[in-house]
Amino acid sequence: MPLNSRQRQFLKAQAHSLNPVVMLGNDGLSEAVIKELESSIAHHELIKVKLNAGETRKEQAQQVADAVNAELVSVVGRTAVLFRQDEEASRFILPR
Repeated sequence: MPLNSRQRQFLKAQAHSLNPVVMLGNDGLSEAVIKELESSIAHHELIKVKLNAGETRKEQAQQVADAVNAELVSVVGRTAVLFRQDEEASRFILPR
């Protein structure tokens, strides 16, 4: 489900106080990192990921989001915000 601008703005505000829970290293997107991302986003729904300094950050952030079937909310510097809504018990009620 693509996010509209109001939903992105709402999620950015919610993510402002969060700390990155997953950090990509020099190896990039390995199986262990994908497993940790999947676990973190399933538990929290909204997470921050610290990107490495390698490739283009937007492309790298989009690859991370695609790997865990999440929406890329924003990329600021080396930090990306990802969101995947839990279908059963969502913590976030998104604006329309």
